[in-house]
Amino acid sequence: MLALDVKLRLSRFEFSRPKSKNAVVAGGLTAFVFGVYFYTMKAVGGTDELQMAIDKFEDQKQVETDPKGSGNDVERFLPFSPSSDLEMEIMPRENENALSAPTPMELGPGPYGKQRTSSLEAPIMLLTGHPSAVYTMKFNPSGTLIASGSHDREIFLWRVHGDCKNFMVLKGHKNAILDLHWTSDGSMIVSASPDKTVRAWDVETGKQVKKMAEHSSFVNSCCPTRRGLPLIISGSDDGTAKLWDLRQRGAIQTFPDKYQITAVSFSDAADKIFTGGVDNDVKVWDLRKGEATMTLQGHQDTITGMSLSPDGSYLLTNGMDNKLCVWDMRPYAPQNRCVKVFEGHQHNFEKNLLKCSWSPDGTKVTAGSADRMVHIWDTTTRRILYKLPGHKGSVNECVFHPTEPIIGSCSSDKDIYLGEI
Repeated sequence: MLALDVKLRLSRFEFSRPKSKNAVVAGGLTAFVFGVYFYTMKAVGGTDELQMAIDKFEDQKQVETDPKGSGNDVERFLPFSPSSDLEMEIMPRENENALSAPTPMELGPGPYGKQRTSSLEAPIMLLTGHPSAVYTMKFNPSGTLIASGSHDREIFLWRVHGDCKNFMVLKGHKNAILDLHWTSDGSMIVSASPDKTVRAWDVETGKQVKKMAEHSSFVNSCCPTRRGLPLIISGSDDGTAKLWDLRQRGAIQTFPDKYQITAVSFSDAADKIFTGGVDNDVKVWDLRKGEATMTLQGHQDTITGMSLSPDGSYLLTNGMDNKLCVWDMRPYAPQNRCVKVFEGHQHNFEKNLLKCSWSPDGTKVTAGSADRMVHIWDTTTRRILYKLPGHKGSVNECVFHPTEPIIGSCSSDKDIYLGEI
């Protein structure tokens, strides 16, 4: 009975024992707060003196906020940067409205004194909202908007400046969005999907304006012309590349291949198309002849993405052999047109169609990578300039901003990052 009585007495105090590490931390923090309060009271002499000190601090802050007492709400009080050289006053310019984005020259040092290089709200911006893996993204030609395509079958439109709001969703595809592009004037978006269709969307209204549905299997890639006629090329698992005119119904030309086509692109003059697929080769097709006039060999595995250089002279291709190749597409070039190979990125068992792209000045290239890193190479030295972490899944596409030193990336982790470089 004595043992039972002792056990019952002890059980009443079990609630006082820490149940977890969090309870111990909470108890320690409580003791710390009371200790700070005790020594503060001891230093200032009591609650009345403490309140007087707080009031004095608030009065001083108000004076520094608006020294003339004019009622101005712009706060100039900088508790972490008291030096006046870090203060920045933004004045509106003539003919400027509230939606105008600041240019890099207007941006002073950041909170730690580092010079900003872009008009992003912060050096790194995270865009979230897609409920599934994001396979593709592109800046519009003016660099003010982003379009992203996802496994969720939707295309999201985002603003580049400010807090990067998602302001529109384009719905209509019945399967994932594997590739998308803006037309050269920025008025439309073209997208490709495993639902066997290529679709064109009006950006202003968010409505689908054309559905191209003659492929018999997954459509992996699409690409519009840079100038001239509103033509679209698409590549599919049915082994064909199809040429479409947005002004006409149905495909205007079909280019049959023996194997699945996973990447397509136009030449600069839109008189040729380039295709790559599971046969590891890049084929050059003449639109007038309707046949392949050249086959470029160099990759040892499937070509997952391709991009034409800004000047139209070189073609960049990404392959599952973990190589990024540059091909000289100028007429009368040497027989071996593979002039450069970049390495360092990875493909893995997911076998995603990882894209690649050029910087606007052609001095840098970037490519998607399964190692969760954003890789950027110097085209002259072939050296990796940046290897940027942050994503928690395969980086499926990286793209450069058309006018500012900004890199965008999308990933299977459902996130999109914008960052200054």
